[in-house]
Amino acid sequence: MAGPSLVRQRKANLSQEPTINTVQDDEHASEVYQDPRNRNPIEQLLETPKASIAIVSLLTAVSFALRFYKINAPDEVVFDEVHFGKFASHYLRREYYFDVHPPFAKMLFGLAGWFVGFDGNFQFESIGDNYTTNHVPYVGLRALPAILGSLTIPVVYAIMKESGYSTVIAAFSAAIVLFDNAHITQARLILLDAALMFFMSLTIYAYVRFRKLRYHEFSTDWWTWLITTGVFMACTWGAKVNGILTVVTIGIAVLIDLWDILDIKKNPSIDYFWKHFWARTLGLIVVPFIVYLSFFYIHFSILIYSGPGDTFMSPAFQETLLGNEMLLNSQEIRFYDIVTLRHKESKVFLHSHVERYPLTYEDGRVSSQGQQVTGYGHNDTNNHWQIIPTKALPETGRGRVVRHNDVIQFLHVNTRSHLLTHDVASPLMPTNQEFTTWPKDDHSRHNDTLFQVVLLEGHEGQAWKSKSGYFRLIHVPTRVSMWTHNKQLPDWAFNQLEINGNKNPTEKTATWFVDTIVADENGEDPTDRDGKAPTKEPKSMNFFKKFAELQLLMLQHNAGLTASHPYASSAINWPFLLSGISFWTQSETSKQIYLIGNLVGWWTCVVALSIYVGVLGADLLARRRGLDPIPDPARNRLWNNAGFFFIVWGVHYVPFFLMNRQLFIHHYLPSHLASALIAGAVLNFVLSETINYPISIAGPSTRRRPSQYSDIGIKGPIILIIFSIAMFSMFVFIAPLTYGTPGLDGDTVNSKRLLSTWTLHFAAKKTAEAV
Repeated sequence: MAGPSLVRQRKANLSQEPTINTVQDDEHASEVYQDPRNRNPIEQLLETPKASIAIVSLLTAVSFALRFYKINAPDEVVFDEVHFGKFASHYLRREYYFDVHPPFAKMLFGLAGWFVGFDGNFQFESIGDNYTTNHVPYVGLRALPAILGSLTIPVVYAIMKESGYSTVIAAFSAAIVLFDNAHITQARLILLDAALMFFMSLTIYAYVRFRKLRYHEFSTDWWTWLITTGVFMACTWGAKVNGILTVVTIGIAVLIDLWDILDIKKNPSIDYFWKHFWARTLGLIVVPFIVYLSFFYIHFSILIYSGPGDTFMSPAFQETLLGNEMLLNSQEIRFYDIVTLRHKESKVFLHSHVERYPLTYEDGRVSSQGQQVTGYGHNDTNNHWQIIPTKALPETGRGRVVRHNDVIQFLHVNTRSHLLTHDVASPLMPTNQEFTTWPKDDHSRHNDTLFQVVLLEGHEGQAWKSKSGYFRLIHVPTRVSMWTHNKQLPDWAFNQLEINGNKNPTEKTATWFVDTIVADENGEDPTDRDGKAPTKEPKSMNFFKKFAELQLLMLQHNAGLTASHPYASSAINWPFLLSGISFWTQSETSKQIYLIGNLVGWWTCVVALSIYVGVLGADLLARRRGLDPIPDPARNRLWNNAGFFFIVWGVHYVPFFLMNRQLFIHHYLPSHLASALIAGAVLNFVLSETINYPISIAGPSTRRRPSQYSDIGIKGPIILIIFSIAMFSMFVFIAPLTYGTPGLDGDTVNSKRLLSTWTLHFAAKKTAEAV
């Protein structure tokens, strides 16, 4: 006969009416331990404030040492320093640039460069460019992410301590990030991830502090930590575009919190709910948005000169920049001007030559055998087109200016033929129309040579201008827009790009501009036809219009990063470290930097995540059968606190499964940090049946439940020491790939290749022995 079960069983009482508990029944800060004298002396010592300060100081010191060790090596441009170092240069030179990431962290690099005396003249053109020979104070630039990466460690420790975990558990989670090779690699270079991780961890810390004050709602401290959460959240988003996932994380946590507040059993008054709702709207939406906007306001205020980012922006935006070509050289276009037309994206010229389309194409389709019209990448007289009016013009004056929605003809100057499109399939795209030309003196197909100039965001009567007058050319009879794409025509068209008629008249990529006005109707240079032009001052543009335009472009270009990359990887592989990224190599010395994490730490986190999900699943099943295998305080900590960490992990990981853009292992680093927090929570659950409880600050109506402490005993410190030794040993083993020094021979490289999927350089070829 089986003995009595040690698992508590809930008694079902179906007849009992539900009772409303109006007294807050969670945690209070006093009397954390029932009887501290029963704890192991070492554990008691470690839980003292002095010991905690000593341990976090030691962790921080080691963190700084590991991240600043040989930070001057290599003295060459490494991986994406080619981008983010260049952006720092643009800030110092005040030249406008475009990037898919928000500007906050990049402005910090610019500030760091200014602080160490960098003049911005080095342009970070290519990986491997030497800093020393170009006198670049690169160590000062690298010091910024190294400082932020080092300070992330005490923040991780503080998150765990504020969440109610012991010093040992907090140090365990911190050690996973402290000794991780991937985190260290990212923090030693001019990259954005260290700033992202630092502000993300501060956001988590601030939100934990805010939640601990939930029984002191609307107090000064409550408001302080609510707004602090919002500010750090904006900084995370402003550091890198991935930071938006931290915003989503806090949003999910807040929705869960508000759903709990809405419960009538806890708060009968709906007014109480709305007070909380509007407070969170202010602290976590309004304040962060203002901070995020301020980054762009400063960004636009600094970058006032024309730069490499001009061409991404609209003409109106470009004309706000000093020295911009559109601002300086834009001219009104008149009828009979001879111009060159360029496609906005591909930059090819609209071109034609005497050669004709072949009678039949490879797929058997028949052409018109008309004169070829193509896209050509170089300046050539066959790019010259004259604008022919289709209406009567005055002899002089403003009436000869071409305007928005005017119907015109384009005369190809060299072959004296008009541009034409008709209902004949184009060479490469059977669904699109062929573009060709028609002899000037043959009027039988006049209507097919009529095109409407539609200026982007144009208004009635707006003058068409060179450089700035982006337009779509719409064929009047068929309403197709002149378009090109990146696929080349065969040899019979000299491998030039195809020009065809896109049946979507509003196709965004069918955008063209007049590059130059070659001559006026008299064949003269039109530069001074209006007299000497006055010096053009930059135009003004509303900040919110500039902000909205840049945000849309950032989203579009980020989604457009779909090209293949040799070190791109699938999100499913990241937690297991199946692949890394080659950041830098030096063939002469066989040195390399290979971004890869610490296998001990990453696989520990995978195990911890598995245990966590398994425990929650088992708990749900047990409670469904009326059993209580986990005490309420421990369960609440698993579901609420560790559950929040799990949301952080999932929100920063799962979305990458839905993306079609380039993905790399460093995108997993925020989730890895979150998994380190979960690993600490799981270790505490495994070692102790109790927790440090309660930890929240008690309010005036809080019902004080019996306190308890986490009794991990001597096992905790021993596990921490063994784990730290294992982490450090693995770190040292991989360190030559992290620091890029010393150089390794082929056999040593092979020994560092712990997984067959790692693609390291300079590996020795394995030769089979003769049998």
